[in-house]
Amino acid sequence: MKLKTLSLSLLIAAAPLFAHAADKPVLEVWTMSLSPKFDGYFKELVSKYNAQHPNVEVKWTDYPWDVIQAKFTAAVGAGKPPALVNLNVPWAYDYQQEGLIQPLDGLIDKNQYVAGALKDVTFNGKAYAFPHYNGADVIAYNAAVFKKAGLDPNKPPKSFDEELQYAKIIKAKTGVAGFAPKMGPTKIEGLFLQNGLDVIKDGKPAFNSPAHVAFVKKLAEAYKAGALMKDNLFVQDNFQVAMAAYNSGRMAMLESSPTALTRVRDEAPKVYRDTRVAAAPLGPTGIAAGGWMFNFAVARNVDKTLLPEIGKFGNYLTNADNQLAFAKLAGTLPTARKAAQDPHFQKVAANAGPAERAVGIAAANLDKTRTLFLSVKNADTLSARLSAAVEKAVTGRQDAKAALDEAAAYWNGKL
Repeated sequence: MKLKTLSLSLLIAAAPLFAHAADKPVLEVWTMSLSPKFDGYFKELVSKYNAQHPNVEVKWTDYPWDVIQAKFTAAVGAGKPPALVNLNVPWAYDYQQEGLIQPLDGLIDKNQYVAGALKDVTFNGKAYAFPHYNGADVIAYNAAVFKKAGLDPNKPPKSFDEELQYAKIIKAKTGVAGFAPKMGPTKIEGLFLQNGLDVIKDGKPAFNSPAHVAFVKKLAEAYKAGALMKDNLFVQDNFQVAMAAYNSGRMAMLESSPTALTRVRDEAPKVYRDTRVAAAPLGPTGIAAGGWMFNFAVARNVDKTLLPEIGKFGNYLTNADNQLAFAKLAGTLPTARKAAQDPHFQKVAANAGPAERAVGIAAANLDKTRTLFLSVKNADTLSARLSAAVEKAVTGRQDAKAALDEAAAYWNGKL
């Protein structure tokens, strides 16, 4: 959704920003698609805070994910923004670019968050949001298929190149596809970035370099060998197809969040018994894929006298205790360091299954986990064109260099 730019004069001339109840400010906090499942959690959290801070009243409101952006933009324009608004990282980036949210360096307790989460909301050297919950991928793999292919089940792939190599061996020895990398629209740029390949450099597309061409050719070789699961490989979200392929034994490795392992357990008990888990392979950048971090930002035109109170509640809302409680309810991962180090994540029973082990493995990787996305205007359109070019090259319908050059030319026209 394209954000409507608001002039600075409109922001300055805005009407009173907060309602008052009994002569004390009301701080509105908006979340995204967390009701009704988390009604009890947020009502208790807010009630406890209000009781401990009688000089302020926090009010919680939840909006659907497809409504909250329009509501927030309109509220900023009317001079009545919430104190805190729940965003994902791409939305926070867009709002920062438009000047609708403000840096929080003087308010946020940076020491309480893992490094990867804080980097996700740091733009131009300044933190623009309080990190909240996150995801992080693990790699689940079928040990029985590994053994049949002559691979050591105790040595999962540690890099994307090794993952491709394993996939080709598995296909050659067993006839089973290796894995399904994410190469669809809004995903392909993450694959490039994780592997140390810039998508944009100095304001221009950079994905038709010799290094990018070589990377796409490696994917093409694996595709031709049948090492990649071809079903829905280039759609925006191939998770459901990949999940079904892994559960049916038609694919050897599945990269996804720990919660995916509960589906393997429930839908494919035999495959689950053969499943082992490890940290998702890191790219040469040292970044672990799979992050999609949610956060809380502050509008540019809130009442500045209330910023200290907003900061107090923002740090409280996202502190270790509250994040741990939320993570246990939601099955997500926290961004508060102490929460990630809690025994809930780190102490796994000796007889624990892959699903339980996956949670601890993902939590241990949070410092390296980032939300990778295309940070430009018209991102969806540009990403779709790049994904289409990669699809042509990988499937052998067009030379890799020619396909990437054509996509770069299109991007130049849009950028």
